Amino acid sequence: MADAREMIRSGDVAALRALLAADPSRATARPDGARTLLHVATDWPGHFPAVAETIAALVEAGADVDARFRGEHAETPLHWAASSGDVAALDALLDAGARIDAPGAVIAGGTPLDDAVAFGQWEAARRLVARGAAVGFRHAAALGLPDQVTVTGQEELDTAFWYACHGGQRRIAELLLERGAAVDREPPWEPVTPMEAALRQGFAELAGWLRERGAVSRRS
Repeated sequence: MADAREMIRSGDVAALRALLAADPSRATARPDGARTLLHVATDWPGHFPAVAETIAALVEAGADVDARFRGEHAETPLHWAASSGDVAALDALLDAGARIDAPGAVIAGGTPLDDAVAFGQWEAARRLVARGAAVGFRHAAALGLPDQVTVTGQEELDTAFWYACHGGQRRIAELLLERGAAVDREPPWEPVTPMEAALRQGFAELAGWLRERGAVSRRS
């Protein structure tokens, strides 16, 4: 099965099609017991040559576009494409019928959009939204969609503020801070302040604005 993985990573679609024609069962096989070949095509770092054609060939041969990883999580290939920021793979999977809001992400068992936003894959996140992904207040805050940042209570307000900083969305952060968001509240999933989240994603200007408002960081 190693040859199929090499074909996928090198973009040799013709050879892959020939292999699948000779043995269609390979389309649904799991080379390492955990990943399908569609997972191989979307695995980190993604962006393999001719990935859209590779995905089409696998699906045509019978690959399950919503197959789950077998292991510590249950991510689909679409989750992996989102995590890798691989928009070409993401589009190919959706065109093949992948479930856009499938649960199972490493991020709280959520959707591909949860993965894209958590890992700062902004192009992939916006493509998922454009193609109809369900948008929650966290996603909206990180992507700069003020009309969809609907929060109830202090905890959600602070969470939305953290995501706005994580996504470099100063205007959203300003609005939330005016509503009483805590400037330094760490989220329950990691000990990282909003300012640290901004710095980690490379949003130095936003971090400076936060510093002016009394925010602290162990990273600066």
